[in-house]
Amino acid sequence: MLKIFTILLFTLCGWKIIGAMPNNINKSIVVAGPHTSNFDFIFAMAGFYKHKLPVNYLIKKSWLDNILLKKLFANTGAIGIQREENNSMVDVIAEMISSHKGNLHIMISPEGTRKLTHKWKTGFYQVALKANIPLVLTSLDYSKKLAHIGPVVNPTGNYEIDMLKIKDYYKGIVPRYPKNFSLQIHG
Repeated sequence: MLKIFTILLFTLCGWKIIGAMPNNINKSIVVAGPHTSNFDFIFAMAGFYKHKLPVNYLIKKSWLDNILLKKLFANTGAIGIQREENNSMVDVIAEMISSHKGNLHIMISPEGTRKLTHKWKTGFYQVALKANIPLVLTSLDYSKKLAHIGPVVNPTGNYEIDMLKIKDYYKGIVPRYPKNFSLQIHG
């Protein structure tokens, strides 16, 4: 029911999708940027639902302890994650992806917040590198009401060079709140 509602909202608001998830990729980090509004999540997931692309996202495992919330979150693609004491979150997520059988595309916002930040988190990149999976860049351009899927960046381990490619992709994308988005991603 929630999927139908978000697809309907996406369509009634006049959004369109350009690009597609490459068929030969069965695991990836879906980089969701810019992230300046709660609507970003709704429209992004609606676009994925509309194209029947199974994209997941991470939440605190404790949020799934409540039976009602567990059902709601599970139906929207949530995966509960809990940091283990001796492992970093990057290690935990990379291991979860590596050991997962079948397709798994996890949406992560590199900014880590809806507020203006001049330093993106690096976990999305580190997870992809460690799990040896690509980054699929996606965006919502509110000025054109276009949801973009693609291109693909394969992390090389040279963070600076790879981030230049990522930064170049996001140039010209207009988020819901442009003043809350910065491409000065290194701080």
